[in-house]
Formats: sequence, C-alpha cells, structure tokens
Amino acid sequence: MRRTFSKEQKLQILKEVAENGVNITLEKHGIYPATYYSWKNKFEQMGEAGFRHGMTKEQLKEIRRLEKENGLLKKLLAEKDLEGHLKDE
Repeated sequence: MRRTFSKEQKLQILKEVAENGVNITLEKHGIYPATYYSWKNKFEQMGEAGFRHGMTKEQLKEIRRLEKENGLLKKLLAEKDLEGHLKDE
C-alpha cells in the first residue's frame, strides 16, 4: 500500500534523519531511500515550497530538462557574443 506524507511529515522526517541517521529513520517510517533522497533534493533546491508544487513528476522532469536546455543556450549565446567581440578587435 502506498502511503502519502504531508509537507509537515516530510519536514519532520528530514529533521529526524539529521538527528538519528538515515537507516534508522527510514526503517522506522517505512520509507525507501529513493523517496527520502527525492524529498531531500526538493527541500535543498526549493525549501518548503518543494513539497507543495502541485505538479506531476512528468511536469517536474520537463521543467528540469528545460532549465538545462536554457543553461546550454545561454552558454552558447555567450560564446557567440565573445566570438563577435573578438572579431571586432
């Protein structure tokens, strides 16, 4: 049976892991490590807001993909801009 955890429960579990360790806490709550690390990453990246996004996994994956693509395009644009400045000199 799949359990769902509230934002408050997730935050409490993250705090508990810091105090008692990963293995003990996850075993106590019946949580898989992948689930815990997903929560941890969301919290580190977005804080508490990471737990109330209201988006599906697919939407979050698409956002991450677009963010990577955006970063790549910015890098390419900066390189082209630099090439243009070097040609002008």
